[in-house]
Amino acid sequence: MKKNTLKFVVNVALFVDMCSLSVIGLFLGFVIPRGRGYGFQKYFLGLQRHQWGDIHLYLSLLLLILLVFHICFNWTWVVRATKNYFGERWKNFLFAISCGWIIVLIVGWIVVKF
Repeated sequence: MKKNTLKFVVNVALFVDMCSLSVIGLFLGFVIPRGRGYGFQKYFLGLQRHQWGDIHLYLSLLLLILLVFHICFNWTWVVRATKNYFGERWKNFLFAISCGWIIVLIVGWIVVKF
């Protein structure tokens, strides 16, 4: 498969995945009731609220994998664009961004844990 075809497939999959995540998030937030209630109220399209939550989780994990592929395929553009904006400090910026999201994940994990 050609690189451009693969990039297209990854981008389409990213779009479909993000749209699906958004719709399921809206279902979970506004359509399917939370908390206590009658059992039949927590079903939507034949699936229970927790099942929709599981689908949402798996789609978010797929999103992370697709994002890694997307960034790998477009890495030369990322480097060129960062060099244009930050000049000689482009490596420092990319390093800071990389460390930043790792710190956010660690802090989020600590906050949820305690």
